[in-house]
Amino acid sequence: MKTWINTFALLFISCIAVSQNDCNKFYPLNEGTKFQITVYDNKEKPAAVIDYNVVNVRKSGGDKIGTINSKMSDGKGKQIADTSFDVSCNGEVVSIDFKSLINPQIFEQFGNMDYEISGANMEWPNELTVGQELPDATMDMKINMSGINMNMTVEITDRKVIGKETITSPAGSFNCFVITYTTNMKMGMSQRSTSKQWVAEKIGTVKSVNYDKNGKVTGSSLLTKFEE
Repeated sequence: MKTWINTFALLFISCIAVSQNDCNKFYPLNEGTKFQITVYDNKEKPAAVIDYNVVNVRKSGGDKIGTINSKMSDGKGKQIADTSFDVSCNGEVVSIDFKSLINPQIFEQFGNMDYEISGANMEWPNELTVGQELPDATMDMKINMSGINMNMTVEITDRKVIGKETITSPAGSFNCFVITYTTNMKMGMSQRSTSKQWVAEKIGTVKSVNYDKNGKVTGSSLLTKFEE
């Protein structure tokens, strides 16, 4: 179960922390855009690689909706998840539907599992300024596994833009906004962490670092490829 939770957390955090276009500056909704996030453990060793591909962009009412495929591999190159999710943009904010981030493939090893998801979407404003506070986001997941009921809750709170910094990654050097936030994950027991995230216009998340409740680094991620 611990392995499953860690795998889900990697996929969840990576999906909410991505990238741009003419509709929103901090999320990629142009067909054909490809980018890669490499996730590192607390010893700075690669723990996972996630490759994203924007495969379909369409209009629905006044919104622009993009479908993004993501493939996650572990540190040894073995694929552990292959999923797609939708992102919508109304010209002012981009909204990521948490229900679209769950891939049933993750649960296959646990046999007969059903789940229901609800919550408040993660939103990114089209404009960021230092000192700005961003909306909270939540996800509630009810799981039934072979007659055993479990609940999982993820809360993203205290999202703040605290400054600007230049970050260099294998994908290039970028002028970034620095954002901090708190994550509370509850599934039987509670786990609280804080994160710092660097996002760049036209690119999205370039780097992120996660900390435990004592301020110790538990993992990080870095943009390792980006192509349009």
